Amino acid sequence: MSGHAAETKKQAILQIAEGLGLEKFTPAEVEQIRRQLVAKLGTSGKTSPDYITEVLAGAGLRVVLSTQADTQGQYEEEFRDLLRFATLEEAEICLMRLDELWRKFRSEGQRAAAERVLEVARLGRRRAEMIARNPRVDAHKRDQKQEILEWFRIWLETPDAFFDWLDLRKRSAEYQRRFGQDASPIED
Repeated sequence: MSGHAAETKKQAILQIAEGLGLEKFTPAEVEQIRRQLVAKLGTSGKTSPDYITEVLAGAGLRVVLSTQADTQGQYEEEFRDLLRFATLEEAEICLMRLDELWRKFRSEGQRAAAERVLEVARLGRRRAEMIARNPRVDAHKRDQKQEILEWFRIWLETPDAFFDWLDLRKRSAEYQRRFGQDASPIED
């Protein structure tokens, strides 16, 4: 898909969302937007609910993916703020906070809330991937986002080993060569 087509699809999603005039978007509204997009753009309007969710969230609109929004309502705002990671350090803080919330919800038996944390982490991974693959973004910034994408992937796959892995990763010669000037010094 060309950049222009993606921009048009994104604009169409936001126009449809605006037309609905809602304060928050649940999976039902995302599905409604998906159907209207196909009606509006034909086959070029076919897209995944995940992409629509990303576009809405990226525009600052409230997206509630869980039916048990009440238990997580207090965290939704924090989740939105968490996924703003311009630097490697901010991405690490984001993952620490997600890990903390995930463990808290699991220990309290709040399965839906714990799953919501994982959804947010997957969204963070997709956002990093979108930037890492965007040729219009500065090469060094793309490289950072590729690194962040790997961090999210590894945390999602092996949360218990992640922070030990990250500590070793940050000490590696390759990491120091690629990101040494971006990273805060590692305390021993």
